[in-house]
Amino acid sequence: MHDIRPSQGLRLRWIIGRGLRACSRLAIGSGLIAWGAPGLLAAAGPDPADRVAALYPEDGRRELAGADYARYPGAGVLYCRAEGIPRKAAAAWLIGSRRLVVMNAHNFRSRHLEPTRDIADCFFQIGGRNYAFRPATLHFGTVPGALSLHITDDWALVELAEAAEGVRPQPIPAAPDLPTGTGTVPVVMVSPGGHANYPGQTSLEPCAIRQIDPPSEDAIRRVRHDCNNGYGGSGSGLFDTHGRLVALHSASLSMNSRRVFDIEYHYGSALMFEGALLDAIRARVAPEDIGPPVP
Repeated sequence: MHDIRPSQGLRLRWIIGRGLRACSRLAIGSGLIAWGAPGLLAAAGPDPADRVAALYPEDGRRELAGADYARYPGAGVLYCRAEGIPRKAAAAWLIGSRRLVVMNAHNFRSRHLEPTRDIADCFFQIGGRNYAFRPATLHFGTVPGALSLHITDDWALVELAEAAEGVRPQPIPAAPDLPTGTGTVPVVMVSPGGHANYPGQTSLEPCAIRQIDPPSEDAIRRVRHDCNNGYGGSGSGLFDTHGRLVALHSASLSMNSRRVFDIEYHYGSALMFEGALLDAIRARVAPEDIGPPVP
């Protein structure tokens, strides 16, 4: 996730009941995070040897084609400079207008909400062009006084310094009507930034949501999915079979262990476009921001 990473080998610890029941790793962005408690994010550093494997035995990823960009508009990439060199950081989405970008908060904040990256050192790439941000407009999903970053508040909004040209934004998502609980919901994971464990520059894969957890205080639910992920895949969009954006990928458990999906110990986490996130997007988009249709 960050260019300067903490100690290698930090492990995931999930406490269930009274005892320690699992220990593995959780990848987020281009680095690792650990779970200090259910739903809690913590920074760590990747082992270079782990950057080559998919999460699951079945890997159905392929690169995005021209028709995919038309079906899933607004797909872009966050780039950030390290020592003056731009590097791909994560997926990001133009949503609701040609100015508003939605991505993960962990691109800029640690588990304990400490600054890790300055958005002024980053830019958004879409349609073959680069756009600077307006740093003063950056807004995180965490509530005032929060001490930690969780999956369901791992979102950030920021405006571009100028409207993107020649591209369509992703429509403002409708609140998902999916019920809380266990069940298989077919989705497509769209990763405009690709993954370090996949040879293409972009990635798309049919996969499924396998469980939707109860909502957080901000009325946002975490989904557990079986989509393959690699470093750089945070911010990927989960779309339903009708092409509607339903969730934003945040992190994956047991990164690169390459074994079958497990609802408790080996799954991906995403936050749904609902609650405070959806309210914040709607509040930022004015009719004049949407712009003319793109041919």
